[in-house]
Parts: sequence; structure tokens; C-alpha cells
Amino acid sequence: MAFRSLLIANRGEIALRILRTARRLGLRTIAVYSDADRDAPHVRAADAAYRVGGPAPADSYLNIAAILQAEGEAVHPGYGFLSENAAFAEAVERAGRVWVGPPPAAIRAMGDKANAKALAEAAGVPVLPTWSPESPDLRFPLMIKAAAGGGGRGMRLVRDRSELAAAAASARSEAEHAFGDGRLLLEPAIERARHVEVQVFADRHGGCIHLGERDCSVQRRHQKLIEESPSPAVDARLRERMGAAAVAVARAAGYVGAGTVEFLLDEDGRFWFMEMNTRLQVEHPVTEALTGLDLVEWQLRVAAGEPLPLAQDEVRFSGHAIEARLCAEDPAREFLPQTGRVALWEPAAGVRVDHALETGAVVSPYYDSMLAKLIVHAPTRDAARERLARALEDTVCLGLATNKTFLAAVLRDPAFAAGGATTDFLSRFRAPPEPEAEAARAIAAALRAAAAGHGEWNSWSNNPARAMRLRPGGADVSLEREPGGFAATVGDRRFRVAVALEAPQRARARLDDGAEEAVAFALEGGTVHLAWRGASFSFEDRLHAPPERRSADFDAAALASPMNGRVVAVHARAGDAVEAGATLVVLEAMKMEHVLAAPAALRVKAVHVERGAQVSPGQVLVEFEREAAR
Repeated sequence: MAFRSLLIANRGEIALRILRTARRLGLRTIAVYSDADRDAPHVRAADAAYRVGGPAPADSYLNIAAILQAEGEAVHPGYGFLSENAAFAEAVERAGRVWVGPPPAAIRAMGDKANAKALAEAAGVPVLPTWSPESPDLRFPLMIKAAAGGGGRGMRLVRDRSELAAAAASARSEAEHAFGDGRLLLEPAIERARHVEVQVFADRHGGCIHLGERDCSVQRRHQKLIEESPSPAVDARLRERMGAAAVAVARAAGYVGAGTVEFLLDEDGRFWFMEMNTRLQVEHPVTEALTGLDLVEWQLRVAAGEPLPLAQDEVRFSGHAIEARLCAEDPAREFLPQTGRVALWEPAAGVRVDHALETGAVVSPYYDSMLAKLIVHAPTRDAARERLARALEDTVCLGLATNKTFLAAVLRDPAFAAGGATTDFLSRFRAPPEPEAEAARAIAAALRAAAAGHGEWNSWSNNPARAMRLRPGGADVSLEREPGGFAATVGDRRFRVAVALEAPQRARARLDDGAEEAVAFALEGGTVHLAWRGASFSFEDRLHAPPERRSADFDAAALASPMNGRVVAVHARAGDAVEAGATLVVLEAMKMEHVLAAPAALRVKAVHVERGAQVSPGQVLVEFEREAAR
């Protein structure tokens, strides 16, 4: 290979993913890290590591000058951060290094959505009409998109003209923070469409091929959660047409390396170009599983000047592959991002899990909410779907809320199983209830008692044990010893619970006269984190609970932050009378903006934050008049 060392200008699971291939090829690997990632797995795994700044991306992973202070003959940007930044690619090349990516001109050409659509149209690829927010020809519903970026940021669906101004302002703000460019473009919204993308690869010798499609229609906030290949909606003939269109777009852009051409596909098999991502995709393992190829190795070989390893007619597809993105978010609270410490991490065995997690890792508000990717390959779609659902249930990630049970439910949903998921699928999907929380409370209380070696849980009488409660609420648990286990009273229900500890964080539990079941758990002070029947719970022992930060009355008269984040807008002033649902504060967390609205018609008493402030969960942002809050 033309270079012997590789600087990986990224973090987390993608840095580790690139590092594995680079090491297999005999390259010296160099990592970069922010202050938040000083002890991260990708730092420890590399041959060398360089600090590039503070925890905020602008101070570290977007800091071109600091990153280029690190050694490395070649530079791989991964995805996100600087991966689609033409100025970074130019800086790498000016420094005499090898850029593992497309030419800067191609990045610049395809990074502007309006320009990319013009190139695609000139290449004979179907595109949707484009409007500006001021255009008199607007038709609703329409989609607002950030002109300078992707990844679902700066996108809003607008169904009526009355929603346009607010949606455009929100999209522009998000685009400015994500890409430094607030320009917007508008397109007709194709409802009940599929999001289908085609993986392309090009070399410097005129070779350009595609590696099939990936269906990415299961999305929340226009961001993908489940990706699969082949698409249930694409047959061999359509695959050939979409593949040819994707290759035409790549050639029109003068492309080199790995890229993805994204399309909207309607129910009649018509497709339209959306955009081109000029980098490796998060979901590239799906294509790797289907083809048996290492796409990072292809990237490195192409960057070294080698021709593509295969011609189009030599590409082979086998079976079915599905990927699910495990994210630190709470589906029950509109996918609210979660931050905090991972109390126990045990990935499922027997499937590919790309991650950079470990027990004790801290999930930061500064970066994306994705924690890991689970990828399954099987002979059929049904086999892959069921195997992935089981792998999600077997994955243990305790300490903060994740979407793992939600993803498993999607994979088992009849409409998804039938191959009918479109981009609006999650707006219609209703997750089934998780295992009953009362029984989980009983098991957690018994585990807490059985695992304790001292204190109030050791050698107590038959009086009820200390109460426990489920955060943020729920029935208390009273626990009594009885032969062979415990009697647990939860509200008006009574359970007989037997637990047998098998390892520090593993046990067998039996409810009433049922079967023994495996459980994983973690104890943190007075909190019990429990994984049971594929779901995760957190319980708090009332005896050890910290003092409440404010009374219930004060809660009712204040707006508190639900997460760590940065205040990007404040729309409330002391003395304002606000209507229910009015936007009061906008937070940015994990690369997305989150609107905090008035819970009722209220009068603002005081505003305790300003634009640019960092806030933490539970911090009071806006205080209301108590009389108005009742």
C-alpha cells in the first residue's frame, strides 16, 4: 500500500471499525480524542493518540488545525464531523497526506442539495421540483431541507402554509448549528414513500460500480433506525435501474471512493434522487454482510491508487442483512436523548455488534445518541428479522434508557414483517406493552436484598423491608423473607419471588410457581438496574433516594430541562402570558434541536437561562406564576 500509517479523524464505534481493518492491513493507527474521550476505547486501541481539544465538537472533532497536528500519512474521516467537509479534504491534501475520500470538488458539488439535484437531472436521473421558502408555487404537503447537509438535520414536514414560517425558522436554526449554513430548499413531500439508497464505489482509473441498495425507511426525526438489504420493494429489474442511476450521479460528480446515492421510491416503483452522501454510511455493514466485502479496505485501496477489486458483473449478493441502531433515547418520551453512565454493558453473542461501549462508560450530551449497531445476516429476511430481534433482547445496556425493546417490537410488527414499512411507518406504529412493571419491581427488590452483604438488608425480621420505587413513579414494594425466597407486595398485588445469584451481575429469578428466568442487574448506590424479558428497568430504593430538588408544587409551576444540552433559543420573558403548546426554550442535545413548550396556558414569572447556556436534567429554565399553574 502507498502509505503505512492512518490517522482516523473521528471517535467511537466508527473509529474502532476503521482501526480494525487498518490493523489487519498492517497500518499504524493514530486516534484523536476530545477531553470527554480521553479514556475511550478507540484511544486505547490505537497505536498512538492525540488530544485535539475540549468536549464540544467545535473545539475538537471539527478542529481542522488541531487534527492535522497528529501524525499519519493518510487520513480517514469516518462519518459525521468533518467527513463531508471539502475544506478539510483540501487541507489534508495541501499537507501532502492521502485523503481517504472523494475529491474536494465532488464533496463541494454534492454537499449543496440544489447543486446536487441539478447535476443529477443533467445526468438523466429523475428529481423532484425545488422551491425556495418565498416561491409562489408551493404545494402542500412539502418537505423543508437544509441545503448544506443531511442526516435528518434541518428537515421538517409541513402540511399547511400556516406551519411554514415556524418550521422554516426551526429548520434554519438547526441547519446553522449543524452545518454553519442556514440555507433551505423545499420539495414536494412524497408520502408513503420508501427511502432507498444505493452504495457506489469509484476509483481513479474510470471504474465505477454499485453494490446494491439498502432500505432505510424506518426513521424517527428523519434519521434512520433500521436498515436492510435487499429492499423488500426492489426487484432485480428495479435494482438495475436504480444502480445505473446512482452510478450516473457518481460519474457526473467526478467521484472517487465510497459514496451513497439516496432516492425516494413510491409505491408504483418510481424513484427520485434526494442527495448523495460523500462518505461511508453508518449502515455500511449491511452491504458488507450481503456481499462479503470489507468497504473500509476498499476505501483504503482506492485512496492508495489501486483499481476497484471487482467489476459490476462480479459483485454477488447473498441472503438478507438487517441493521438496528441502538440509541440512548426514550421512545416513550418522543425519543428524548439520554445521557449518563452505562451501569452494565453486555452485547449479544453470535451477531456483529459495532460499538465503543463498556461498563462504566459515560454517554455525553456532546455527540450523537447512537450507542451501537447490531447487524445480522441470514438466508432469508424472516430469519434475519427474528434473529436481530432476539439479539436486541439479549443485549444488556443498563443505566440509561435505550430503544432496544422498541426496535425489537418494530422487527416483529406484522406490517414490517410483511415488508410494508415506508418513511411514515413509525407515525402509525404502536409498540406493545413491555413486561409488567409490578413483577419487575418485585424481582428488583429481591435482587437488592439478596445481593447486599450488610446493612438494613441483612438479617432483618419479618417486618416489611425498606420501600422501593420506580423512577419517575410507580407503586412501592414491601419485601418480607419467607422460606425459599421473598414475598413482595407491589401496590395491591403480591408475588412470591426466588432469586439465585450466579455471578456479580447475573442471577436466576422465579416468580410465583413459574419457570426460572435469567436476569442481569447492576447496583448503583440505592438504584437497581434490571434487564428482564428483553426490557430494561431502573428502580430506586426510597431509603437511599437523594432529597428532592424541588416540591411537587414547584414542579407544577416550572419548566425544567429534561436533558443535558445547550440553549439555542429562549422565547419567554418575565410577565409573558403564554398559550398551551407555545415554544418557550429550544435545546440542542446530541446534534438535534428539542422544543420545550408550555404545558398549559400560563404566565411567566422568571426566565433562568439565556441563549448559549449549558443546562442539566432537572434544571429549572422557566418559572411560572403559581396561581396560573394550578
